[in-house]
Amino acid sequence: MAVAEPRAKTSPREVIERARETGIKIVDLKFIDVPGLWQHFSVPGTELTEELFEEGIGFDGSSIRGFQKIHESDMMLVPDPDTAIVDPACSIPTLSLICDVRQPGLDAYTRDPRYVGKKAEAFLRESGIATTAYFGPEIEFYIFNSIRFDQDAHSGYYHIDAEEGIWNSGRDGGSPNLGFRPRHKEGYFPVPPTDKLQDLRSEIVLAMIAAGIEVEVHHHEVGTAGQAEIDMKFKTLVKMADQVMLYKYIIKNVCARNGYVANFMPKPLFGDNGSGMHTHQSLWNDDQPLFYDEKGYALISEMARWYIGGLLKHSSSILAFAAPTTNSYRRLVPGYEAPINLVYSKRNRSACVRIPVYNDSPKGKRLEFRSPDPSCNPYLSFAACLMAGLDGVMNRIEPPEPIDEDLYELPPEAMAKVKSTPGSLGEVLQALEADQEYLLRGDVFTDDLIETWISYKRERELEPVALRPHPYEFFLYSDI
Repeated sequence: MAVAEPRAKTSPREVIERARETGIKIVDLKFIDVPGLWQHFSVPGTELTEELFEEGIGFDGSSIRGFQKIHESDMMLVPDPDTAIVDPACSIPTLSLICDVRQPGLDAYTRDPRYVGKKAEAFLRESGIATTAYFGPEIEFYIFNSIRFDQDAHSGYYHIDAEEGIWNSGRDGGSPNLGFRPRHKEGYFPVPPTDKLQDLRSEIVLAMIAAGIEVEVHHHEVGTAGQAEIDMKFKTLVKMADQVMLYKYIIKNVCARNGYVANFMPKPLFGDNGSGMHTHQSLWNDDQPLFYDEKGYALISEMARWYIGGLLKHSSSILAFAAPTTNSYRRLVPGYEAPINLVYSKRNRSACVRIPVYNDSPKGKRLEFRSPDPSCNPYLSFAACLMAGLDGVMNRIEPPEPIDEDLYELPPEAMAKVKSTPGSLGEVLQALEADQEYLLRGDVFTDDLIETWISYKRERELEPVALRPHPYEFFLYSDI
């Protein structure tokens, strides 16, 4: 699928002129690897030329996870001028640019996750169903004071500490213990001094705003020990995926600067809530919302219902991208507000898909897919969601009847009829092998990318975790 690049709103010349006016000394070139981590290298400000935007700059693709083998390692980066900002983490005046990954000769690179996002947006427009898909993730994370971990042949452990952790209520460290800590699952959301991170979150929010992110709200989340959420205003798919990466970058760096460590693992703490990335989605034709119908259940249209049908039908294979770690399935378990039930509902947070009903505005009508988590690569997760939803619309896939009761309180005979999300990374990878045709439409995802993803996850994550003894196994079995 050939993707016509949309014309940049900002020209390279404008970026160069602004960089000179603001005294930029260094240009940092960022791009995303296949698993979902930003990589970067930097050049002097004198190298910021129009040729950089037109011809790109080379790098070794064999050293990047999921990219090239050593005999085909030469790759190119082409900066996107619309992403230019002053880097919020650097003390030296540094211009940050997000780049597209290209082959030598500047052909598109099918394993570049950002390119996958662009192809998904192009496929939407070419389908005639809608012109625009909006995404609004609610990203949860923890702010700890310390996190230590190690594993070798004869030992393995992790140790997390947080001043706000309820386990520190009895601590005697030689100085007064001032108390006021949220109990497990009671962090949503007391005022300070129980919420000890108000000012830190506010500092993060101000840094985000300065970097161009529209922030709607920040607050403490349910977990003790500093669980937090900062919500961004919805954007189109690639723009929001860009923002998710910038969001995590700012949070990690502001926390580090203040002596904290931000953690985006889906389930870092046993016995308390995990961190999700509830993903709000809607389709529009230009300025016309398509998910609203005043006669529909929860005021949603047939198109929205079919989109939900696609999400639920393909949920297992979507989760190979949207909840893509072994740790994801410590979160997706009954309880802890975990969205494992493959149904939809208005207001109900125990369903995989929720229809928010805060107001009756057509422009506010959307669905919330609650199973994804922040360990995902946002370009791939959003693209998989969109392709599944579009498959639902194209084939008029009806979801199960909505359930507006607390699914965890249903009688056993009723609960037995409700399907659940898979319980492990291995299961969702198998589901992706069996259910990928909807992703391949329009060459949005490719066979090569999906095969690379499955192999990487099995060989680099699933198998190494399975091979290692777990500390709790010693509790269970050491006296055998």
